[in-house]
Amino acid sequence: MARDPYQELGVSRGASADEIRKAFRKLAKQHHPDANPGNKAAEDRFKQVSAAFDILGDLEKRKKFDAGEIDADGRETMRGFGGGGSPWGGQQGGQWNTSRGGPEGMESGDLGDLFSEILGRRGQGGGFGGFSQRGADVRAKLEIDLEETIHGAKKRIGFSDGRTIDVTIPKGAEEGQTLRLKGQGSPGRAGPGDAFIELSVKPHPIFRREGSALVMDLPISIPDAVLGGKVEAPTPDGVVSLTIPKDANSGQSLRLKGRGLSDARGKRGDLLGRIVLMLPDKPDSELEAFAERWRKDRPYTPRRKG
Repeated sequence: MARDPYQELGVSRGASADEIRKAFRKLAKQHHPDANPGNKAAEDRFKQVSAAFDILGDLEKRKKFDAGEIDADGRETMRGFGGGGSPWGGQQGGQWNTSRGGPEGMESGDLGDLFSEILGRRGQGGGFGGFSQRGADVRAKLEIDLEETIHGAKKRIGFSDGRTIDVTIPKGAEEGQTLRLKGQGSPGRAGPGDAFIELSVKPHPIFRREGSALVMDLPISIPDAVLGGKVEAPTPDGVVSLTIPKDANSGQSLRLKGRGLSDARGKRGDLLGRIVLMLPDKPDSELEAFAERWRKDRPYTPRRKG
């Protein structure tokens, strides 16, 4: 029988999903058999932490374990020793599920990347030590639009063998993020491998990402800068009317709440519009005469920031 999964991962019963994920990543990376060839103790330890994460990395299983409804092997306690679980956390065939997600923020791509990093050769046929003969994993890159990272989307991607796969782009997707599609790889005697899709976000002609913020330039006229006014401003959701305050200046930022990037839970950040003063496209003699009088009668030196 497996040990208490909390003890296996070295976390408290009140540990957050993120703490559990970090503990598992650290231990899995340390004890993975491919990182410790021929080391039976490391192999056994890897099985133990994988089984523990199979319980604690799944919100529903964790609730059942905490309530005493299942044991550390993932078997229902009321069925005694006749449960259908295997000795490795209820998973059959000696394979470990690294795609456990859930409301608390565990992402399939995150753990898929971990195992790809550890194995380095999963695309060659999968498994270690003869435990499985899964089909090869396949990898591909997929370009997406900025708006698709904000609202989510469905995309279809084709492979060289003629297959096509529908890929769900989650809200909050980021440049370089890898999505794991379980069972969508090449076929094998013990089942198909997985597909790993690396996302690439296309440059946008208006919006740009600066850290966690979404930013755009907001051109305004000199009268609107001096007197204030209303201008139309683009957003990823469409054009909105934006109020320009009096005495606005280039470099000043206006905040459009809830119009920015999405996080992994779909919550929207803000969009920053940085003011850029724009002269008319064609020379204006009246404006030039006004500027000449202003420069003569009311000279001033623009303030420098910083």
